Amino acid sequence: MTLIPELTILQPNDKEQIDLPHTLEDEWAVGKKRLYIESYGCQMNFADSEIVAAVMRNAGFATTSSAAEADVIFLNTCAIRDNAEQKVRHRLKHLTGLKRLKPELLVGILGCMAERLKTKLLEEEKVVDIVAGPDAYRDIPKLVEEAESGQKAVNVFLSREETYADISPIRLSSNGVTALVSIMRGCDNMCSFCVVPFTRGRERSRDPYSIVREAQDLFDRGYREVTLLGQNVDSYKWNDELEMTNDKSADSRTDSSLSFAGLLERVARIHPDLRVRFSTSHPKDITDDVLHTIARYDNICNYIHLPAQSGSSRVLALMNRTYDRSWYMGKIDRIREILGDDCGISTDMISGFCSETEEEHQDSLSLMDYVRYDYAYMFAYSERPGTLAAKKYPDDIPEDVKKRRLTEIIDRQLAHSAQRNQRHIGQVQRVLVEGTSRRSDDDLSGRSDQNKLVVFPKGNHQKGQYVSVLITECTSATLRGEAV
Repeated sequence: MTLIPELTILQPNDKEQIDLPHTLEDEWAVGKKRLYIESYGCQMNFADSEIVAAVMRNAGFATTSSAAEADVIFLNTCAIRDNAEQKVRHRLKHLTGLKRLKPELLVGILGCMAERLKTKLLEEEKVVDIVAGPDAYRDIPKLVEEAESGQKAVNVFLSREETYADISPIRLSSNGVTALVSIMRGCDNMCSFCVVPFTRGRERSRDPYSIVREAQDLFDRGYREVTLLGQNVDSYKWNDELEMTNDKSADSRTDSSLSFAGLLERVARIHPDLRVRFSTSHPKDITDDVLHTIARYDNICNYIHLPAQSGSSRVLALMNRTYDRSWYMGKIDRIREILGDDCGISTDMISGFCSETEEEHQDSLSLMDYVRYDYAYMFAYSERPGTLAAKKYPDDIPEDVKKRRLTEIIDRQLAHSAQRNQRHIGQVQRVLVEGTSRRSDDDLSGRSDQNKLVVFPKGNHQKGQYVSVLITECTSATLRGEAV
């Protein structure tokens, strides 16, 4: 549920613009209608935008990185926090002015906010012509045709089967090195604070053959890292009795099913130079099989995003997280035991959940002290209409208290991130170069096995290469070093 910005210890931006590449003015593109997309929120939304771009490409649309050039503008939205929705509404106000200048322009709301608000969006936001939920992307060309006729177009139907497995995503704003691969959709966990089960539907896993094919194709095209995505990747399960009966490999299971550990192994086997990441893990589902698979393959990153949300067992019960504080700490101990203390671990943490006491806030801080996360995504609680928490518990923590507690969480994480990064000084890290550093054209940047941002002098190295870098200094967000 998480793109990772350069400063990962702070709250992530709710919006990242998908910078669609300008389509070359070749024979195909001339005269084509143009699509522009902005994505908000989590990595799944970015992956979904790549699917939408492919669907629209097949329908004859070219792409543009300029909203002013577009015939159709899509905002792929997030509903996890009210702040994210308000940013979308603010953006729509800007698009109203653009539509006055270009009346034929179509504006669509896609994704979780579309599913949550449905036709209400058309009533509240007059600039919106199209509303499409996360499982309706195949239908978007028809919705565009309907909107072009002057009708408002809506499809927010949630599917129990849709995985878009047969659609080859268009890699938007690609660095040509890293790519997102969606392996499953939806969520069955029903955490009381979370709107995702209502906006993305029930869990369903994508078939492993299409996943491996997509990852293989990316490697053949020069990509060197894939991130396997799902609301909860560890609950991935694919049943195929015939295939499992014939497959005698290590990931074959007697119950004729392929688990996430088995899928992870299949992707890792594509090539030692294809680095594999995954996100996100629910603590209740990550298994020793997954941890041992990470340990067996050098190209599976030694990094796990394991959201805790709170350090209080009572609050975790209210959140319906299905584990308590001591169980979570035991899972952390198991990760350290199998993968070592250098394994990167990150988390999500919520401040000011319903009825959270000051003592329970301190429990969250003490859990952070126990784990010493490498970085974290940290939020003040935002009540979402329709969730179990909104129905059962009053949002009774004052905003100033939420913000003060959040500041304390962020300050604690800053200190832990600095301490964790200090451990790497004097070590040699294998870094996959993703491009030029944002701050200097003389430096390159990439990520280590533990998902740390590493910056070093360019020299003769290039994007897409693995470089051994001796770490010489650090901040709480970045490692710096020299190629060796």
